[in-house]
Amino acid sequence: MAEPERPRSSQPRLRPAPLIFEPAEAAADPEHFFDLESIEDPRELLTRATELTHAFRAATDRSVEFQAIAAAQLADPRRFDRLTTADIAERAQWTEDYAKKMVEFGRDLLRGAAEQAP
Repeated sequence: MAEPERPRSSQPRLRPAPLIFEPAEAAADPEHFFDLESIEDPRELLTRATELTHAFRAATDRSVEFQAIAAAQLADPRRFDRLTTADIAERAQWTEDYAKKMVEFGRDLLRGAAEQAP
């Protein structure tokens, strides 16, 4: 897995198009994807598909940040139930090296949040 990117604090967070959850019947149909298959106008299709792409990328970035924060919290030596990076790697299906990087990334995120708190 690639090393997580550090958030760019000088850049505002993008507000992508909302991801609308699909009904179970639609999600079960492999040809169905967020109703894109029903859009006939290629301009509209490109616009909506691009919105979804940005939304998924933003969701991925945020999810990685939350994974890193959780990893840092689980590895915190002050916790009586702390986990080793090997344990965290196993739970998250990462390599141990990646888990170490995520713990550090999470610690950086937590430090940044603490510094920004009023």
